[in-house]
Amino acid sequence: MELDWIWKSVLLALVGMVLLRLAGRKSISQMTVATTVIMISIGTTIVQPIANHELWKAIGSATLFIICLIILEYLQVKWDGLERVMSGRALPIIQNGQLLTGNLRKMRLTVDHLEVRLRQLGIKNIADVKTATLETNGQIGYELMEHARPVTIGDLERILGIQPGMSLETSVLFQEVRQNHHPTPIDPKLQ
Repeated sequence: MELDWIWKSVLLALVGMVLLRLAGRKSISQMTVATTVIMISIGTTIVQPIANHELWKAIGSATLFIICLIILEYLQVKWDGLERVMSGRALPIIQNGQLLTGNLRKMRLTVDHLEVRLRQLGIKNIADVKTATLETNGQIGYELMEHARPVTIGDLERILGIQPGMSLETSVLFQEVRQNHHPTPIDPKLQ
């Protein structure tokens, strides 16, 4: 049939979504090298059957890719050494406000690129960073120096002399959930 490709495309898209859902909820920024390779392979595999009329082979291949990914991720949880080989380890890039230029070179990360990423995290000065690591997913993990940290509820409680565990105020938004109705009248048209 001439329109045979339509239902095949829809079926492959649905199967691809189900398989990727089974693979997990990682965002693209959290994908490991293995996950990225599997996802690219699935994309390539899904396109082929429409041209070659091999729908079930494509579904089988995509399923096999996801099974391999799930097994690999399970094995990484069980054996730390395999995780180190497949995903690597976080690498420190700032320590006590000082750049670790040797580690930046290892990761092929320029100071300019690091500064861009730090600005995106709201960090204004490298000297304010106690520790920063380049994580295995490419994100930057950081801990700020004490003078640069934002004030927390715990800090406020200590300053105001409030006992830990006592609430400053109960949230109105969560009162609605607990009471199964909004605490103040709302226009019915807006609900």
